[in-house]
Amino acid sequence: MRAGWSPRVLTLYLVLDPDLCGGAEGLLTTTAQAIQGGVTAVQLRAPHWKKRQLVEVGHRLKELVSPHRVPLFVNDHADVALAIDADGVHVGQDDLPVDVVRALVGPQKLVGLSTTCEREHAAVPIDLVDYAGLGPVFPTETKPDASAALGLSVLAQAIQRSSIPCVAIGGIGRGRVAPIRAAGAAGVAVISAICGMENVSYCAAQLRREWEEGV
Repeated sequence: MRAGWSPRVLTLYLVLDPDLCGGAEGLLTTTAQAIQGGVTAVQLRAPHWKKRQLVEVGHRLKELVSPHRVPLFVNDHADVALAIDADGVHVGQDDLPVDVVRALVGPQKLVGLSTTCEREHAAVPIDLVDYAGLGPVFPTETKPDASAALGLSVLAQAIQRSSIPCVAIGGIGRGRVAPIRAAGAAGVAVISAICGMENVSYCAAQLRREWEEGV
């Protein structure tokens, strides 16, 4: 997918949480409904799952998202991404180094890297990484070990100094999407704003609408 890819696929980036979604089946249902609502990218993130389950569910996710041309990313596990032919892999600062990830997945897979501050964001190797996640922008309870919230001004400064597309993450929900777009982000990544919601499609549509109206 990497050849000719557009950062527009990062607009509304859903990071799946199996616990919030209610297990594997809930994760699949959430994804289907979220795509109906306007989600443009999906990441399979299940840090407590064994790799066999990641591959099994990953194959089903790939079948689900492909007809909609929604890219599927796998968090952390480059081997799982290859096994299910995902569109890309996303890693954190303490995961495999991005040069190793790129060597494993090849030139056509997308690679994303999480950053938690301006220093990390400025150090992203743009020849190896396609986009960077930056956050948390706002306080979040989804990741108990998350760094301190950056705020919108730091987000905007980091984006202005970088030539790589940035996806903002952390504490993002309704009412916070338009300011993030105004700060220059290529998209917003959300977890609890969609996962576990009673009406997933509606919640996704509201976030997508805020992005489109925030021009």
